[in-house]
Amino acid sequence: MSFRTLCVALVFLVGPARATIPAAPDRQQGDGPYPQLILRGVTVINGTGSPAFGPADIVIKGNTITEVRVVGSAGSAIDPARRPALEAGGTELDLSGQYVMPGIIDLHGHIGGDEQGTPAEYVYKLWLGHGITSIRDPGCGNGIDFCVSEQQRSAANTIVAPRIFPYAFFGQGRDTPFTTPEQAREWVRTMKKKGALGMKCFGYRPDILEAAFDELKKQGMRSACHHAQLDVARVNVLTTARWGLTTMEHWYGLPEALFDGRTVQDYPAGYNYQDEQARFGEAGRLWAQAASPGSEKWIAVRDELIERDFTIDPTFTIYLAARDLMRARRADWHDQYTLPALWDFFTPNRDNHGSFFFDWGSEQESAWRDNYRRWMAFINDYKNHGGRVTVGSDAGYIYQIYGFGTIQEMELLREAGFHPLEVIRAATLNGAQALGADDRIGSIEAGKLADLVVVGENPLANLKVLYGTGQLRLGADGKPERTRGVRYTIKDGIVFDAEKLRADVRAMVAKAKAERGISELVQP
Repeated sequence: MSFRTLCVALVFLVGPARATIPAAPDRQQGDGPYPQLILRGVTVINGTGSPAFGPADIVIKGNTITEVRVVGSAGSAIDPARRPALEAGGTELDLSGQYVMPGIIDLHGHIGGDEQGTPAEYVYKLWLGHGITSIRDPGCGNGIDFCVSEQQRSAANTIVAPRIFPYAFFGQGRDTPFTTPEQAREWVRTMKKKGALGMKCFGYRPDILEAAFDELKKQGMRSACHHAQLDVARVNVLTTARWGLTTMEHWYGLPEALFDGRTVQDYPAGYNYQDEQARFGEAGRLWAQAASPGSEKWIAVRDELIERDFTIDPTFTIYLAARDLMRARRADWHDQYTLPALWDFFTPNRDNHGSFFFDWGSEQESAWRDNYRRWMAFINDYKNHGGRVTVGSDAGYIYQIYGFGTIQEMELLREAGFHPLEVIRAATLNGAQALGADDRIGSIEAGKLADLVVVGENPLANLKVLYGTGQLRLGADGKPERTRGVRYTIKDGIVFDAEKLRADVRAMVAKAKAERGISELVQP
C-alpha cells in the first residue's frame, strides 16, 4: 500500500499499515558515555536565542552536562588555571576554534518505509550524521510496535539512532472505521498502553476527532495534524487548536482558517484529490485565497493560536521541488547519498505519494513561489509575535533526503526572515518545548542531557556548513574545496564521528548501485 493510499484510508476507513522496514542493527559505533568528558575551547551557541560565547569548556558526566565554563576572552590565550580539572578516568577533546550547539530536533521525521527502500540504519545515520539527536515520527508508518521498539533501543543506546518520539496515526491498528466518539477515546488509551506519546491525524468526523483530542489531554499525550483537504472544510487549524491540538504540520488548515469571504478553496470543477498533480498544483494557489497580512482576520487567527501556546511545524523543505523542480532533482547530495530505490520512489509515478511531477511547468512553479512568499510571511509574523515555530523535514518524499532536508529547513527559516539565532532556537529549544522535553534537551545548560553538535565553522555565519556535503568554496590554492560538515554528534553523552556515519551511508549507496550495475542515478 502506498503512503498516499494509507493517508486516505486513515482519513476514511482506516486501512492496514504498510510493511515494516528492517530494524536497525545493534550499535557498533560511538564512544562513551564517559565518567567525565570535557569539550575544550569551544564557542557555544546554547540554543536559547542568546549570542555565541567562548572560549568555553563543557563538562559532561555520564549523559549529563554538569558545567559550561567560560575560560577566557576571544582572541586571548586561555589561562589553564581557569579550566575545569580533568578527573581520574576522565577524557577530554581539544575542540579549540570549533562551535558547539544543542542537538538538532526534527519534529517531522519519518523512519523511512519499505516503499522507499530505506532501511532504518540508512535513515538514522543520515540524521545523526547531520547533528540530529531527536526526531518525532508523526504517524509511525512502520507500525506503533516497531516505532516504540526502536524508541526503547535508542533510549538504551543499543542502536545508532537519535531519540525517537513516537506518534501514532489516528486509527492505526483498527480494521474498521470509527463510528462513535467512545471508540476514538478507547483507541487513544490503547495507543498510550502501547507506548505512543502522541497522535497524528489528517482529519475525521468532527465529533469523533474532538473526542480523541479530549482523551489525549486526559492521558497527557500530545498531537500533530496534517489538515488534509478532504476534511479541512469542517475542521481547520482553529478548530483543532480549540480542541487541544498541540502542533500543526505543513500549512494545511491554516489558510483555510484565514479565509475571509469564502468557506472552501477555489477548486476547479474537474479537480480530483486522488490526482496528485492536481492536488499539489491547486495547493500552490491556496495562500493567495487567504486573508492578507495585517488584516483583521490575519491578526485574529495569529493571536488566538499564540494565546493557545500552539506550535507550527512548517516543513518548508518538503515542497521545494514544487517551486524549482530541477534544483531539487539535482541537489549536491543525491549522487552519493540517495539510494537507487529511493530515487525510483521519487521518479514521477501516479501511485507513489509525492511523485506528482507528471507535467510540472513554469505556471505551477510560479504559483508555488508566490505561495511560499505568503506562507513565509505568516510564519515570520507568528514568530515575531511570540508564536513557537519548529524545524521538521518530512524527508523521504518529493526529492528530500534525511538529514539534508533538516538543514535545508533551517535555511528556509532564514529565508523567511528568522535571525540565525532564531533558526537554531527553532531547531533545538523550540522543538524540545513542543515535545514537552525541554527539561531534558534542547539547550546547552547544566543539568540537561548531553545532546550536542560539534561543527568546525560558525553556523550562524553560514548554515550550509552543517550539510554533510559541506559548503563549496575556493580554497587557498585557488581550487574549489568543500567544508567538512558536522564533525561530531554527541547523543546521551556518546560521541559519534559524524563524518564516519556519513561515510557509512555513502558505502550503502555505492553498494546498492553496484548491485544494480549503475554508477549514477538514472535521470529520465
